[in-house]
Amino acid sequence: MLKVENINTFYGGSHILHGVSLEVHQGEIVVLLGRNGVGKTTTLKSIIGIVRPQSGRVVFDEKDITGWPPHRVAGLGVAFIPEERRIFPNLTVMENLLMGLVTARKAVDVKSRLSMVLDYFPQLRERLNNKGNRLSGGEQQMLTIARGLISGPRLLMIDEPTEGLSPILVDEITRIIQRLHKDGVTILLVEQNYQMSLSLSENLRAYVIEKGQIKFGGTLPELRACQAEVEKCLGVKV
Repeated sequence: MLKVENINTFYGGSHILHGVSLEVHQGEIVVLLGRNGVGKTTTLKSIIGIVRPQSGRVVFDEKDITGWPPHRVAGLGVAFIPEERRIFPNLTVMENLLMGLVTARKAVDVKSRLSMVLDYFPQLRERLNNKGNRLSGGEQQMLTIARGLISGPRLLMIDEPTEGLSPILVDEITRIIQRLHKDGVTILLVEQNYQMSLSLSENLRAYVIEKGQIKFGGTLPELRACQAEVEKCLGVKV
């Protein structure tokens, strides 16, 4: 479904991504692991078109989308859930969710889509008339994911969904991502929480990125077999 081929991305004169390559197949959950500031978010932004790689290719469904503007990439069915959440603070939860339908690829049954996302996020059902800035941090994170999900994306890219959340909310977000995966949603997840990431699925694949380079990629058994190398890259004992 998605192939990132040897991309090099810069911010001004700063070389951020150094020949990054990865793949996501339909129905998979793939995790991009790494410490803060190593290029995880830049990888997602290079895919969605917020920044343009200077070289290399981003291919979605065998179509070269390198450097396409975000609205065109979204139109193909790619949803990006940013770390900063970026909900509309002065819009209600309902209005935020309806904004997610702007990128829907065809006419949709709005009532059905709303029912679907609220089934995943029942807490939001009780907050539909609340403005975004009246939600807790955990509720805002749920709203951000729900807004991306309501468009019916073919690929859901989620950036650091557990960052800054309490352990209870981390567990809740983890359960939601596990359920999305079991229901067939294709997910590319950026995380630095190694233990949480490995709990998502026994069938997941992961890439470890360090200083803008992919240092390792593989299945869970392969990750566990190279635990010392993974620990060195992540800077934690796992």
